[in-house]
Amino acid sequence: MSDFRGKALDALRAEIAALETGGRSATAVLPFGAPEVDALLPGGGLPLGRWHEIVGPGLEAETGVAPAAFTALMAAPLARRGETVWVFRRDDLFAPGLTGLGFPTERLIQVCARDEAETLSVMEDALSAVGVAAVVGEVEDVDLTAGRRLQLACERRGATCFALRRRPFGGTARREAGSTAATRWRVASAPSAPPQGEFGLGAPRFEAALERCRGGRTGAFLFEAPGAFGGAYSWEMKDGAHPLRLVADLGDRQLAPAQPDRHAA
Repeated sequence: MSDFRGKALDALRAEIAALETGGRSATAVLPFGAPEVDALLPGGGLPLGRWHEIVGPGLEAETGVAPAAFTALMAAPLARRGETVWVFRRDDLFAPGLTGLGFPTERLIQVCARDEAETLSVMEDALSAVGVAAVVGEVEDVDLTAGRRLQLACERRGATCFALRRRPFGGTARREAGSTAATRWRVASAPSAPPQGEFGLGAPRFEAALERCRGGRTGAFLFEAPGAFGGAYSWEMKDGAHPLRLVADLGDRQLAPAQPDRHAA
């Protein structure tokens, strides 16, 4: 590629990024520490002072287990900088599980809301509070208006929001509409792999698809949390390193083409 074409493409990318961020200045980011992931995100990491959407497929859309664990791991570095407010409607957040994941629960504030509207309202108020570094809210849906209000609340003090989408047990999923989230991740649990030469369970793993990324690109990854539940690398988490690791051999690989079923005569 010639220098002229390269510079023209860089200028075009910058113009598109400026349009997608509404002309706002560049913000701080939280790198994952994996070039395969950070290269897709604007600025080289998860944008801070924005709101992010985490959804789960199938039963995860109701239980929210894997998406919640993934969110806790993403938010853990922020939780060490300030308070984290977790807003929910079903009081099933398991604090010892968060501790096992390395989340600093001593800085966790739990709020049980009565309905969807109150959940979003509490999230807005928490994002505007002094000393709050991150807010996690379990909501059924975030429409364009609510998303815009969350973004404005994030910009007041620079706090980061994670909207964890959960629908009522047995309820019908709402149709996914447009979103103003900076990123949207679809997260499911994945089989763990024990350490080489050993038996049993390995570190928690997550299949995470980055479905939306304003100013960046999408991708699919296999993450692992090696420091969870007393893992060998838990000391790294205390030093501020991001607790999620990319499973390099499988990260962002292309799926094998589907093979037709074979039936014996």
